[in-house]
Amino acid sequence: MGTALSHPEARIDLTAALRWAERLGLNEGIDNHFSCAVSDDGHRFLVNPLGLHWREIRASDLVLAAADRTILEGSHQVEDTAFFIHSRLHLNHPRARAVLHTHMPYATALTIMEHGRLEMVSQNALQFHGRVAYLDDYEGLALDHTEGDRMAAAMGDKTVLFLGHHGVIVTGSTIHAAWNDLYFLERACMVQVLAMSTGRALRQIPERVITEMVRAMNANPDAVDQPRKHLEALKRILDRETPDFRN
Repeated sequence: MGTALSHPEARIDLTAALRWAERLGLNEGIDNHFSCAVSDDGHRFLVNPLGLHWREIRASDLVLAAADRTILEGSHQVEDTAFFIHSRLHLNHPRARAVLHTHMPYATALTIMEHGRLEMVSQNALQFHGRVAYLDDYEGLALDHTEGDRMAAAMGDKTVLFLGHHGVIVTGSTIHAAWNDLYFLERACMVQVLAMSTGRALRQIPERVITEMVRAMNANPDAVDQPRKHLEALKRILDRETPDFRN
């Protein structure tokens, strides 16, 4: 009889997020990584392993890793850039319990545009008002701690980081909060890119309306639990269609 793996709830939530991200085309082959810190200091975290596609990954496939690259639980290896990006973000930003890194298409499209920014021109975009940082200088693959630390420094006190010519990182205090933001970030970027493709100017929202909308969204009690309900709904669908994700 095998030993039970630690952190079963976090494993299930992180696997559900990976499975659903693949359904939406937010993954890129077997690359990119989702991680969740399981220690308050960020030194230990769960992460999807090298070589497995997000469509096939199961909760037991997730690797429990330490920041020093030690594998604490799991039979798979972890890709180098996952250590150098995720470990440094967890260590430098312990509040970022979940760190989701993708090359999702519409968000990445903004990173390859001159002065590409998420514009506050849609209701979805307004969810990210004051929460987005940018690292425009591309330095290639993250193959040492220096690049991970550079990303962590650029993020500062924000929860979203656009990486020039690369992709995006979304963080959250919980897996469901980070997943919800990842989903709505790509939707906001998609609408913006589609609007820009018409060649017409984006219609700006008055600053007073932005201020009021942000205040209203932050004051909405239903919004606090919405991310959890979002991920729980996705897990119910996965339970009906591909229940092996929990294994």
